[in-house]
Amino acid sequence: MSMRTLAESVAVITGAGSGIGRALAVAFSARGADLALADLDDASLAATRASLPSAGKVSLHRVDVAKLDEMTRLRDEVVRDHGRASILINNAGVALYGAVEHVSFADLEWIMAINFWGAVYGCKLFLPLLRREAQANIVNISSLFGIIAPPLQAGYSASKFALRGFSEALRHELAAGSNVRLTVVHPGGIKTNISASTRRGAHADNAAFERDTKAFARSLVMAPDRAAALITGAVLTDKPRLIIGRDAEFLEKLQRLFPAQYMKILTPLFNRRGPVARGGKAT
Repeated sequence: MSMRTLAESVAVITGAGSGIGRALAVAFSARGADLALADLDDASLAATRASLPSAGKVSLHRVDVAKLDEMTRLRDEVVRDHGRASILINNAGVALYGAVEHVSFADLEWIMAINFWGAVYGCKLFLPLLRREAQANIVNISSLFGIIAPPLQAGYSASKFALRGFSEALRHELAAGSNVRLTVVHPGGIKTNISASTRRGAHADNAAFERDTKAFARSLVMAPDRAAALITGAVLTDKPRLIIGRDAEFLEKLQRLFPAQYMKILTPLFNRRGPVARGGKAT
């Protein structure tokens, strides 16, 4: 059954202070949803709140998704403030630059804690609430780099591949008679601030880091509100998988055709056009 309207729904959105998260908050608010918005930055959350077009109920929650106790508190605050949850969007994410030999164990633990475990906590903690609804949705934001894995992106790709696998398995578990639908999203080049906020691996070259992140930022072209519109449509139609952007669509097809050789094909192209082969990121 498809959720044909967002009116009277309660949507929980992590990473709601900027980028796709903020755009989703605006899109859902415009369709009449009540919102529980979570982010680590209070000022960004307030800015998102100020941008909303609807007078629906909105609660703001300062949360570090990497911490189970804070995600548990988020669930409890949503119950306190809204009484229920019908949509969960695990959007919070970070990026890490550096070769495997140049990132620390702490770097890898940091990115996995936010990008993977944050979503796992969200799914596990909110699933009992979602099951109480007549219709409910989970949206997990993976990445193009949950489909392909360029050099210098082992940590980021690992987290997004892991989220993809977790999401697909959970979707299959929910398929038999469940009221909860799950969409896993693979965005390509969305114009967010993730490139500017990328963490440099502990031993990565600073000059290469500056060069590659600045160059890749120029390839992030799709507006977040366009991505949010596509994600909203996927929720309304219970779409199980959403690939956003011509870049992501092309590279997903290339990976399927040449699963072990796609990087050899891409490297000459991106050496001319941008640093994806050297360490850019897609979401």
